[in-house]
Amino acid sequence: MRKLIVPAFISLDGVIQAPGGPEEDRGDGFAYGGWVWPYADESDELMDGLFKRPFELLLGRRTYDIFAGYWPHVAEDAPHRGIADLFNGTAKHVATHHPDTLGWQNSRALGPDIVATVRELKRSDGPDLVTQGSSELAHQLLATDLVDELVLLVFPVLLGRGKRLFDDHAQAAAFRLQASKTSPTGVLTNRYVREGEVRTGSV
Repeated sequence: MRKLIVPAFISLDGVIQAPGGPEEDRGDGFAYGGWVWPYADESDELMDGLFKRPFELLLGRRTYDIFAGYWPHVAEDAPHRGIADLFNGTAKHVATHHPDTLGWQNSRALGPDIVATVRELKRSDGPDLVTQGSSELAHQLLATDLVDELVLLVFPVLLGRGKRLFDDHAQAAAFRLQASKTSPTGVLTNRYVREGEVRTGSV
């Protein structure tokens, strides 16, 4: 059975909106697009480890369009060429209402029942499934207990407003901290693995 891994660049107050650049997502007047860049060297190194093993991508449509407009056009001598080759070559499973417009190679629509399709993908043979961005898709996955691992790169900033990784629909679940690393610039990378149900008690 495949694992489903949700990595995220996340602020101290849980915001994941538009980490990559000012024009990435200005929805609801978000004014801090590109907030990871003061720490970019560290975050690039930390994220690279996710893609050392075979993987396939799970993407929401907005993230898909951003990626499809960038990764196929990365120059041969660009610093991110290795990631570009991985992203271009792997399968992309996309949440979309317009499957006929998926022009990026190896892209396929998840279909009308996203949760059922993802469950089927997890039961099938193949590499791990990894999300990128795609906050609305991540909400659906967290609400239906489909997430096996969380890789949270926590940046030392408070953004105050913006799209958050966890909303009120996330299903209660216990996770175990499997690994943790702090960068020289204060980026905290935590890898959490799903482990049973939430335990409660009293003091």
